[in-house]
Amino acid sequence: MSLNPEITSKQQYNFNKLQKRLRRNVGEAIADFSMIEEGDRIMVCLSGGKDSYTLLEILRSLQKSAPINFSLIAVNLDQKQPGFPGHILPQYLESLGVEYKIIEEDTYSIVKEKIPEGKTTCSLCSRLRRGILYRTATELGCTKIALGHHRDDIIQTLFLNMFYGGKMKGMPPKLMSDDGKHIVIRPLAYCREKDIIRFSQAKQFPIIPCNLCGSQPNLQRQVIGDMLRDWDKRYPGRIETMFSAMQNIVPSHMADTTLFDFHAVTHGSPIVEGGDLAFDREDIPATPTSWQAEDEDSELRVLNRLDIVELN
Repeated sequence: MSLNPEITSKQQYNFNKLQKRLRRNVGEAIADFSMIEEGDRIMVCLSGGKDSYTLLEILRSLQKSAPINFSLIAVNLDQKQPGFPGHILPQYLESLGVEYKIIEEDTYSIVKEKIPEGKTTCSLCSRLRRGILYRTATELGCTKIALGHHRDDIIQTLFLNMFYGGKMKGMPPKLMSDDGKHIVIRPLAYCREKDIIRFSQAKQFPIIPCNLCGSQPNLQRQVIGDMLRDWDKRYPGRIETMFSAMQNIVPSHMADTTLFDFHAVTHGSPIVEGGDLAFDREDIPATPTSWQAEDEDSELRVLNRLDIVELN
């Protein structure tokens, strides 16, 4: 796709900067977690939403300049939801020349049969979808499965598990699948959702609604998401600092006996992570740690967020 010839030089500049940042974020995540290796065949799960479109676009862009060779195949699962526009993804992918596979499985009928009317169907639906995609990855000879979860999804999951599950657990950027047969990667792990939204709008991706099944929304996730978005508006840098905290765990200052041997702390033991400050209060930075305002962050506070358009 090419840029709309009527856009201004500022809009073009902002779009290029946004795309560069997303490429950098994805490249850093791939490097930090060794997500992609020479010869990998990567199954990119494409739902038709902004996240998976962005994932495919950035991976295709990096593929052209990467120092290693890897291939991509986009895979979509048509679950036979009423009104699903089955023509959109094939037309889009063929226009790009991307290898793809559309799987047709009527999981919609199974879910509707098992879940009472008015209850959320997302849990059962996702389990069925996961099994089908794992099977497909094996059939296609894929070495990695790439999902479109981003930084905000990871933080949101952390809070969901803390508030409702009683554990500190987020989404792993890279991990073995629950069936023990596939490596799942999340290359957008360092990407902000607001960047993905603006990129998706600029690229004018043919978005497919995610509520075609008529399922009730996950209210717990929605509440957490609203809370995080409110924090992001009122306290700039808080989201960045929370994600940084997920990368700087100090087991000795938590309370998990499986991660730190508290029984081994005796007189003469070495000081760990600065030791215990006892009655002294720990110095907390006035400005969120590791956060630096980017150019557009100030622009986002005014009426029109980032002035970007693309694409015909």
